[in-house]
Amino acid sequence: MQTPVSHKIDAAMLEGLPRTSGVYFFWGSSSTLPLYIGKSVDIRSRVLSHIRAEDEAEMIAQTKRIDFIETAGEIGALLLEAHLIKKHVPLYNIRLRRQKTLCSIRLDESGSALNPEIVSGNDRDIAGADDLYGLFGSVRAAKEKLRELAEQHRLCMGLLGLEKISRRGCFGLQLKTCLGACVGKEDRLAHDQRLLSALLDLKVQAWPYAGAVDLVEESEGWTQRHRIQDWRFLGTWCSKTATFAEHERHGFDLDTYKILVRPIMLGTVKIEPV
Repeated sequence: MQTPVSHKIDAAMLEGLPRTSGVYFFWGSSSTLPLYIGKSVDIRSRVLSHIRAEDEAEMIAQTKRIDFIETAGEIGALLLEAHLIKKHVPLYNIRLRRQKTLCSIRLDESGSALNPEIVSGNDRDIAGADDLYGLFGSVRAAKEKLRELAEQHRLCMGLLGLEKISRRGCFGLQLKTCLGACVGKEDRLAHDQRLLSALLDLKVQAWPYAGAVDLVEESEGWTQRHRIQDWRFLGTWCSKTATFAEHERHGFDLDTYKILVRPIMLGTVKIEPV
């Protein structure tokens, strides 16, 4: 039998939580720094699940009040949650807290062969690039992905820039994990085609519009228009307030990209040009 988690949250406050999409806040003694920010398509149900969770008892014991912001849809809730967590850095949020400096794998096609290089997001326009594969939090993580792909597809780690190539070829050739492109035993074009195929699922999608667009969500007579440009979440216009809540301009954000890329590229959301 589950032991009830002790809390001091007013019952009327819990009863007043909506059964709609949005973002919710757990507040402790501080009026400026929330303990936790979350999102759900059913705010009340999700908040109650936090209160019943034994592994969240420490946070719930510190919680004095809960409030919320409704959204017209799930994407709006996801975008707002990611934005607010980075803005307020709540104590009990970990996954979305920090804005990371990103790295990506770029294929240099300047010669007759494909040569992968790891580039920093600070040095490139990620949203506009059409030659990037994967988004990683560090150079090490990008190299680990290349090693993983090399092992899976029998690619040459020497040609991938992961180890040196001697006169006898790379170390993988001796272990028979490389097919010999480094010493001419395998046609370089065949090797590079396998490399390109291996990277295909990691391709970073370039922003598909000429400028900013509005992603439109509607719910029971009200509308929100989320302004997006270059995969950046710029703010939201809400029909309830007839105002546009603008966000501070930041660089490319991986969490926002992950939220938006699939529905936008698949055309499953309503998009209108600005």
